[in-house]
Amino acid sequence: MRTHFYGAALTAVVLLTSTACTASHDTRSPESRAGGGGTRTVRPVAGCDAGSWTDPADLSPTRTPARCEPGTPAPQPLPKPRKLTIATGTLSAEYVAPLQVALDKGEFKKEGLDVTLKVLPTPDSLPLLAKGDIDALWAAPEAAVMNGVRGGFDIRWVAANFSPDPKSKSGLWVRLEDGESGDQVRMAGRRMGTMIGKGSVIAYPMEKALDQHGGGLDEIQYQQLGSADVLTALQNGGVDSAWLVDPVWRRVDGRPGYAFLGGQPLGEPLGGMLYGPGLLADDVDAGVALLRAYIRTVNTWFAADYKSDATFVTYLAKLLKTDEAILRSTPSLRMDWEIRAGTTDRLQAAYKAQGVAEGEPLPESRTVNRTLYEEAVGHRP
Repeated sequence: MRTHFYGAALTAVVLLTSTACTASHDTRSPESRAGGGGTRTVRPVAGCDAGSWTDPADLSPTRTPARCEPGTPAPQPLPKPRKLTIATGTLSAEYVAPLQVALDKGEFKKEGLDVTLKVLPTPDSLPLLAKGDIDALWAAPEAAVMNGVRGGFDIRWVAANFSPDPKSKSGLWVRLEDGESGDQVRMAGRRMGTMIGKGSVIAYPMEKALDQHGGGLDEIQYQQLGSADVLTALQNGGVDSAWLVDPVWRRVDGRPGYAFLGGQPLGEPLGGMLYGPGLLADDVDAGVALLRAYIRTVNTWFAADYKSDATFVTYLAKLLKTDEAILRSTPSLRMDWEIRAGTTDRLQAAYKAQGVAEGEPLPESRTVNRTLYEEAVGHRP
């Protein structure tokens, strides 16, 4: 297992931040400024240079994700320990790995955070997040999130999670009927199994795949299933198609009777961390600390091709309680904490096509807040 040293980086950040000039900005949305939080001071962060931030407008599929040095940004423990609950739809999917590793390696504790990961579906989590009964949600800006914000929930997408490797086949899979091939599949009228059902972020990439195969978002039937049931339903005929994430798709890849129709856009994360009013306004220090621990975990353990480290893959498989051989068989995810410009606009357009969007599209200022991860890496607008 790798060993990383934080001492030098921590010393450097103390020296740097004590002498550097600072910039200030308000981390909160206009709707949140009546609460606490105040104006934030953003200082340079040792180990996080120009490569720790990229232009959100860069939608290139070959874009290099932002990165700091391993072990950075260094911990800045809160004056008083803070208990936080993060809801997630599953603990076994690979995209949850940075949270699991951060918890297991004590990265949250280094910030003075006592973090609990709680399995809850997104629809059940949203009212709890808005009320402050949970602190964060590891999910995506689904249609339910957009409709909740439109209805008055003070919730923002504050950090991304990953984009796929070009060799990945995470995405829309279909059971072929007699006479069909991967190039000739008619999707209209088929049943699709998903963890979220209608209104999932996969509507955006799925729309492109369906358009190429005689279907549309409003021409298929959706069946919401548990994370462990999606593959089973596809295999036993309970559904005709399904969105399979890494590494689940490897169980059908290359087998007769299945075809991959398309996946998530390269270089564009579609999910990650959502905050409610507590971490957006009432306790922004804790909100930044949580993202700092997450970003440090990515930089330390997931910076590049983390599956090239055999020992780490063995550790990760045990942590996620997943089959190690299957985990090894898929390419590494491109972990990425940055949110691309316009993603929530494109998602809302897909939700409208599905008939699950309520009212007019929300502007990005009401759906996204990048300032907390920018503060964590010392980026000053």
